[in-house]
Amino acid sequence: MKNIAAVALISTIALVSCNKKETAKITKVDPKTGKTITVEVPADSVAEVEENPAIKDSAGIYTQTFKLEKGKTYPLTTYQRDTKTMTDPIGKTINATSESTDEMSFMVNDIKGNVYDITLNLIAKRNSQTSQGKTIVVDTKLPIPKEDDLKMIWNINRALTGNKLNMKMDTKGNVISITGFDPVYSKVANSVGTLIKDKNQKESIVASLKESFNEKVLKDQFTKNLTIIPKKGAKIGGKWSNSENADAQGRIKVTSNYTLKSAGNGVVEISVTGGIPKKVQKQNQDDLIHSISSELTQNGTIKFDQNTGWIKNQNISVKTTQTETISRGKESQSMTSVSNSSVMVNPSAK
Repeated sequence: MKNIAAVALISTIALVSCNKKETAKITKVDPKTGKTITVEVPADSVAEVEENPAIKDSAGIYTQTFKLEKGKTYPLTTYQRDTKTMTDPIGKTINATSESTDEMSFMVNDIKGNVYDITLNLIAKRNSQTSQGKTIVVDTKLPIPKEDDLKMIWNINRALTGNKLNMKMDTKGNVISITGFDPVYSKVANSVGTLIKDKNQKESIVASLKESFNEKVLKDQFTKNLTIIPKKGAKIGGKWSNSENADAQGRIKVTSNYTLKSAGNGVVEISVTGGIPKKVQKQNQDDLIHSISSELTQNGTIKFDQNTGWIKNQNISVKTTQTETISRGKESQSMTSVSNSSVMVNPSAK
């Protein structure tokens, strides 16, 4: 009987031991209090974090670097969906939706010192527009559209994709150089030449492309997408802001407010708010008053892989509202335009 009891006790201990789940700790901001807290979660739900990750904690301060591996490819697909509703003075509404996708990837060829040699692959582009029940699509993965006015867009997009650029970036995320644009410009010029014979018109299209697709533009884009945490670092719950021009003259600024929300489970999450405060412009002409009010708000999150420093996902909602009013005395007419946008990077689902 003693032996049976001993076996039963050992079985009970084994059962308890098997049922007891190991836990791991992650640090985040309590959404109710705004305070930094440490919580325990099941260990099997936590991704393994390297001993020396790219985004690491030093005395409570998180700094962002990059630890990319030679021979590996890292994705950067950007996606934007805009839904616009326009309401005229008599209350009639028109809805329109547009979508755009740019698919790219970054292959690490080599690393020398603290500088990565990277091949930037321009994989695919897709644009679509839906209005009044009709949808048009221009997709480089699909055959050329039948409509004449869409053939030019498809030809240019198709010439842009399937190309490779060379990029040099250091381990802190500073893009040193991007080269290889001239062959792309030549490819676009040749593709346009199949539809346009006028030399001046063809040169104008290529010149316009060079203004929007060049080293400076891509450097700015990648800086915004790849490095968010300030160089000096930030604590959990730490806040910082960036402002950039929303118009060519620099009169209007869009402000992005960031908060380092959490770090753990192999993911660093940052929340984003801000936008453009409501502005009203008025013009008076005799007894006629013309006013335009506009504002922009944004809200969302950005997630980075803690081990590599590479962006995992971004999902930001942007709402733009503009109202144009013309009034004379007690009479007035208004037209309102509301745009709701989703701006994503590496979207897991649209």
